[in-house]
Amino acid sequence: MPELDRPATHAASVPWWNDRRVRSVLYQIAVVGGVVALAAYLISNTLANLESRNIATGFGFLGREAGFGVSESPIPYSPADSYFTVLVVGLLNTLKVSIIGIVLATIIGTLFGIARLSRNWLVARFAALYVEGLRNIPVLLQLFFWYSLITEALPGQREALNPLPGVFLSARGLKLPEPVWQTTHTLMLIAFVAAIAGTWALARWARLRRERTGQLFPTVKAGAALILGLPLLVWLLGGAPTAMDMPELKGFNFVGGLTVTPEFTALLVGLVLYTGTFIAEIVRGGILAVAHGQTEAGLALGLSRAQVLRLVVLPQALRVIIPPLTSQYLNLTKNSSLAVAIGYPDLVSVANTAINQTGQAVEGIAVIMAVYLTVSLSISTFMNWYNRRIALQVSR
Repeated sequence: MPELDRPATHAASVPWWNDRRVRSVLYQIAVVGGVVALAAYLISNTLANLESRNIATGFGFLGREAGFGVSESPIPYSPADSYFTVLVVGLLNTLKVSIIGIVLATIIGTLFGIARLSRNWLVARFAALYVEGLRNIPVLLQLFFWYSLITEALPGQREALNPLPGVFLSARGLKLPEPVWQTTHTLMLIAFVAAIAGTWALARWARLRRERTGQLFPTVKAGAALILGLPLLVWLLGGAPTAMDMPELKGFNFVGGLTVTPEFTALLVGLVLYTGTFIAEIVRGGILAVAHGQTEAGLALGLSRAQVLRLVVLPQALRVIIPPLTSQYLNLTKNSSLAVAIGYPDLVSVANTAINQTGQAVEGIAVIMAVYLTVSLSISTFMNWYNRRIALQVSR
């Protein structure tokens, strides 16, 4: 029987320059090479221009004496300290307003986001007025408004308002009594941190217990009692120290006590209220993304509406809320750089002063960029970790 002829199959030889994988690698090498070449050109050109103008380069200026004061500092600082120290002061001021702002904006945004869904017409309309009003006004204008309101509406220091003993309110800020720091206060701080860790462990145990038995545990009340009670117990065991540094008016200025400056207050209020509007909409959208049947099922089980919101709706809404919430935390942190407009000594403000005195603008801007990049990446890393932790685990 004649053998059937089979068509000969010849592997088409494709030239290497037409191979898609090879070309993709070549294109990436070309792009990276172009970026490196452009960066090298810009750096060499910048160094040449700085040398022609007799401007020093490098970060050696960080060790020199700064020679200028800062209106508020969380650590001891004087003009005789180095530029590095004053930049650390600016960074701490930035972190202070950012951390407090993130906490307060989250609370306000969550409350107003829930309020927009309220069945009470007045509450829902007030929340809508807040959200639609403030989020459509540029944040810089809001900072100017709050700063002007504080400095213009309040009296001078000699006519300062005195609503409570040791409390004075004027255009120069709020003066409060400050505890004289003792060992007991350090132990109270340690107890407070331990109480927060204990509350987290208690909440985790209560959640596992609820999933196993269906029984509810008053986590909020128990956690509040632990956070407030443990430091109070340490205070009592430490002799209940009550020594306070009271502010006093001497001449034209107050001496002693704790000062909350108008710059810090205006910046914090402006950032919190502005960012809170966006967080409110994120929370509202996250709650609406949860099927209404979940609410009905919770009510059918005998839970109150507050329990349904806390135990059923919000845990599911978090999976929708967390990703855009991360962006708002980053926006608040970066918007804190607008502090320079109202005189709050944040990182950008003190770095600008250092640049004006040393003339080393490239290094100063590089420090600002590196710090904000590090802070932003840290926030993103933490929020991404939390987002993965609450994500639904799909078994395969």
